[in-house]
Amino acid sequence: MDRRTFLTYNAVAAAVPLSGAMMTGIAQAASAAARPAPIDFKSDLPAKGGFPERWICGSSSCMDNTDPPVQVHWYNPHTAILRQNKAYSYEAPFAPLYFGNDRVLLLDEGFTQLRNEWDLRGVVDQCINEWCARNGRDPARLELLVAYSHLHGDHYMAVNQFADRPNTRYMGQTHEEMVGFWGMTNFPEERVTLDLGGRDILIWGSPGHVVSEFAYYDSYTQILYTGDMFYRGRCYISFWQPWFDSMKRLIDFCDTHPVTHVMGCHVEISKDGQDYAYGMTWQPDEAPVEMTVQQLREAFAHAQKITEPGIYFTGTVFLCNQTRGTTTIDRNPYRYG
Repeated sequence: MDRRTFLTYNAVAAAVPLSGAMMTGIAQAASAAARPAPIDFKSDLPAKGGFPERWICGSSSCMDNTDPPVQVHWYNPHTAILRQNKAYSYEAPFAPLYFGNDRVLLLDEGFTQLRNEWDLRGVVDQCINEWCARNGRDPARLELLVAYSHLHGDHYMAVNQFADRPNTRYMGQTHEEMVGFWGMTNFPEERVTLDLGGRDILIWGSPGHVVSEFAYYDSYTQILYTGDMFYRGRCYISFWQPWFDSMKRLIDFCDTHPVTHVMGCHVEISKDGQDYAYGMTWQPDEAPVEMTVQQLREAFAHAQKITEPGIYFTGTVFLCNQTRGTTTIDRNPYRYG
């Protein structure tokens, strides 16, 4: 095509109005061209990541504590783990934040309601903005799902901070709402898959600490998150048989799926196995939050020998069988094992 033919062609084309379908196609093509390529969450698994050598773990004087209310640790570029400062709450829960191409999942929201005491929403929004900036995404188009492992105050108190947040869905606070949030119809045995946009989270019921409780498995990092049902500290077991059955489901899952780490929501124990007293806001030598599948298996083997209420140390965790009102340092009528 010579130059004159090219100019004539363009002049004619400019004079012909585009149909609605053509306009839509052009707009879609332009949008697709501007949209970044999706992140691959399926290859080279498990995604590598790491935990910090030391978490913020309070201080001897809460009044003099200068650490931020929330510690943010990026396990890898697409996974953040938040932890509440023990100076703000002795519970100091952890909160995983999983990013997918379409949505983000926040698990467990800590023990303080007011944003002027600790601004969890601000921290989460900052993490989302950072991730979007690194990956060429628009934060306004990324849906946030706010959920929790179970219905205790130290896991859902800050959920109200997200009530008016745009493009956000959060879990309700009844058993029916919690189960329905994941679309389950056969709790606790049913396993459902949450698609964050190429990144799958497997979810199933894990009662025992309380009735309404879930386990979460991230297929990208292959971290198994067990909340308060199994963690580094005092595993308060309110309902022994449901907890035992939940442990069996965890073991069966680990037999058929690769698991890099087992992660609970708290740390209440030192590196040498000493229990930090209930309510302590300073844990200077605490054990790491991550555990191994072998430690899970050892705890389950220990549990199979338990026949009566009491507090039993497995070498990794304390199994507090129906001793919710007591701790490892209290005198009580139950046995210790």
